[in-house]
Amino acid sequence: MPSPTPRLVLVGHGMVGHRLLEALAERGALAADPAAPGWRVTVLAEEDVPAYDRVHLSSVFAGTDPGRLGLAAPGFLAAHGVDLRLGDPAEQVDTAARTVTTTSGAVVPYDALVLATGSYPFVPPIPGADAPGCFTYRTLYDVDALTAYAEHARTGVVIGGGLLGLEAAGALRTLGLAAHVVEFAPRLMPLQVDDGGAAALRSTIESMGVAVHTGVGATAVETGADGRTTALVLSDGERLPADLVVFSAGVRPRDRLAREAGLAVGDRGGVAVDPHCRTTDPYVYAIGECAQTSDGRVYGLVAPGHQMAETVADQLAGDGATEFTGADTSTKLKLMGADVASFGDPFAGGGEATEIVFSDGREGVYKKLLLGPDGQLLGGILVGDAEAYGSLKPHAGRRLPAPPEAYLLPAAAGGAQLPGADALPDDAVVCSCHNVTKGAVSAAIAEHGLTDVGGVKRCTKAGTGCGGCAGTLQAVLDAAGVEKRRGLCEHFPELTRPEVYELVRTERIRSFTELLERYGAGGAGCTVCKPVVANVLGTLAPELGLRHVLEGEQAALQDSNDLFLANLQKDGTYSVVPRVPGGEITAGQLIAIGEVARDHGLYSKITGGQRIDLFGARKEDLPAIWRRLIAAGFESGQAYGKSLRTVKSCVGTRFCRFGQGDSVQLAIDLELRYRGLRAPHKIKGGVSGCLRECAEARGKDIGVIATAGGWNLYVCGNGGATPRHADLLASDLSAAGLFALIDRFLMYYLRTGERLERTSAWLERLGGSGDGIAHLREVLIEDALGIGAELEAQMERHVAAYRDEWRAVLEDPAALARFAPHATGAEFLEPGRGRAAVLPDGTEAALFKDAAGEVYAVGNRDPYSGAHVIADGIMGTRDGVPVVASPMHKQEFDLRTGASLDDPDVSLPLLPVPEPPRSS
Repeated sequence: MPSPTPRLVLVGHGMVGHRLLEALAERGALAADPAAPGWRVTVLAEEDVPAYDRVHLSSVFAGTDPGRLGLAAPGFLAAHGVDLRLGDPAEQVDTAARTVTTTSGAVVPYDALVLATGSYPFVPPIPGADAPGCFTYRTLYDVDALTAYAEHARTGVVIGGGLLGLEAAGALRTLGLAAHVVEFAPRLMPLQVDDGGAAALRSTIESMGVAVHTGVGATAVETGADGRTTALVLSDGERLPADLVVFSAGVRPRDRLAREAGLAVGDRGGVAVDPHCRTTDPYVYAIGECAQTSDGRVYGLVAPGHQMAETVADQLAGDGATEFTGADTSTKLKLMGADVASFGDPFAGGGEATEIVFSDGREGVYKKLLLGPDGQLLGGILVGDAEAYGSLKPHAGRRLPAPPEAYLLPAAAGGAQLPGADALPDDAVVCSCHNVTKGAVSAAIAEHGLTDVGGVKRCTKAGTGCGGCAGTLQAVLDAAGVEKRRGLCEHFPELTRPEVYELVRTERIRSFTELLERYGAGGAGCTVCKPVVANVLGTLAPELGLRHVLEGEQAALQDSNDLFLANLQKDGTYSVVPRVPGGEITAGQLIAIGEVARDHGLYSKITGGQRIDLFGARKEDLPAIWRRLIAAGFESGQAYGKSLRTVKSCVGTRFCRFGQGDSVQLAIDLELRYRGLRAPHKIKGGVSGCLRECAEARGKDIGVIATAGGWNLYVCGNGGATPRHADLLASDLSAAGLFALIDRFLMYYLRTGERLERTSAWLERLGGSGDGIAHLREVLIEDALGIGAELEAQMERHVAAYRDEWRAVLEDPAALARFAPHATGAEFLEPGRGRAAVLPDGTEAALFKDAAGEVYAVGNRDPYSGAHVIADGIMGTRDGVPVVASPMHKQEFDLRTGASLDDPDVSLPLLPVPEPPRSS
């Protein structure tokens, strides 16, 4: 410092520039008092708002208040004497006089100057690129302009399939536009993922309705008579209709000030700096995207920019030991719901790298690790499933503590339990955005008694950048011995699902409120415990005298599928599946289904379980559809519930020359007996008439195969992504013996199964280190616990109490009223359950009322799918905060602010609570 109060001018107040201010403050190098030692700082900002989080800029499209992205803590600038001049950027630098002239004409002297001017979007020089309807995407101003223009647009095209391009495509989709992505390279995200990863990413993005065009460039923007954008012409001649075009084809360093001041710049742009981030003028530094570092690179990520800011802060504070010689460019993000991560050197080659790849095209999952000749981890790519990112990234450059396949394979396909955070050395960087090591996190946990990731973030800044290290931070907490809850959730921290079941059964608890008051830990419930209790109450309804799953308070507990007795689809409509036991259906019933599909414009599909699925039904149309189906002899197929779905069958002895049993009739009898039975997870059955197994019974939770001596019963199989063959429980059973044993099996599963635990996983847990099927034989056949008759009697009560859930709604005016598309005011709200309402300006709101009568109003559009479904989500609390969980993918939003508690990129807009209509 050349004087007691030297003058520092910072050009640019973005993420990296603000990190420099924080780093100087942490080192005690800022002078709030002119008489005190330290730097007096003037910040010249181009934008008219202080620094904000550009990483999560797209969240503003989904309704996040831009103010929530602000980086400066309240009072920070004033407390450290920072003179922030908004909207008055630097225009000229005079290195001889050491002054900066701003666009307003102000001349600001400096003893040290830091350029943090960032970059600007590259717009290819094609005809029409400056037409109305063409945008870039870098600032809050861009977001505002795009949002306003999109109100009158239907189709948008993004030029560029990199990180920002895919974020922009997601933003267009959030705004309700049909979206296209055009990428000149042969694959998406060419700098982060390889061909395999790009293919998996493309499959996922296209499945969400975004059209992808790779290997082509843009040659012209066409305009209409009014001069506005109408189409984009591609290099292969294709013409894409486009009301709006977003250029996201890369960025260029903003180095004009340095060039004009005579400072050295790189051949491809960027202010040339040494390892201390000093330019060719010893009094001028450059950091972030405007700088070309000593390794010859321009870094476009926030983490390297933060490291450069730390380097310069050390220089200005008098400790010049820190050098910037390169940075970790690992990234982990979620693009339109798809996880994408890369770390280390994901393209390490030279013939010496060994590739280990796992790919699952059905699930859109691709994972690749690259190992060096000595087994060290060079880098990797994860698409579709990035859960292992936190375990892998800190080991880049080191040997893995477990076999590589353990990090790639699903557990059921041979993946092993991954080593915990205790396998990481203390010098491993767990947060590259802020260069925080595992040792620093462990020290903060011990020193401050931290118990959750939020506390770690506050104390260390780890996890406050891109957020990709949150899983690793939790692992470090686990390794430190921080105890995790054993129960369902924060509202029932000591109760598992089987324990909830037993309390409700033995103490005859008839409502969620009663259970919460007697055995809960406060709050109002959540998206975990409410459906679990609803499920248990549904299972025990015959024991408790409850009539219907939507009766009274139970409606506020249900997931949207159970609330509306239909399957929610990605566009916010529902599918309807009537029960067709054994696949038998009359000609009249086929005609009735066809007429319903025709009259309501529904898409029809034959399911894999011998039923017909009708897609595209609006919530308010469901009762009318059910009424017609019931009149034709159908009932609910309960495809929406955690219950018996179908019992599939072959034709057995009715037609097949190999059949040894009437599989059709047995399938009908099984399905009608166990219909409506609520369980920890869905249940599927199958009956094959002979050992040829045409009904694939051994892939079901309950599988029955006819033999010459009766029926063989197989249990605990499942298909899906982790298929498991069912185990033989008993052989050559009579029909009566078969039903008695299945009664016992299902009721025992209902009593002891955990939340969302399929019978296959349940069996493995029951076995522990022993044999699960042997345990079931002891309990169910040998009656080792003495509960066999009790389980059978409970099933008989279920069968006697069965009521079709569709018909029950049609006969209940209160339940039927919930299917109205909109409420007219908050006075119609039920505590704990939302309703949609249309505000005077046409905005669709989701209204919620808590038990105290407080009413909240947020936007009804789900930020991920664009469907208007938030009002159908479960309301509850999380850490005392009132929240709603989107029914689409269960992301939770703070009802007070609209902010997502799970994803900082999205939020819901806060809306005014509508006034009730006045009587005339």
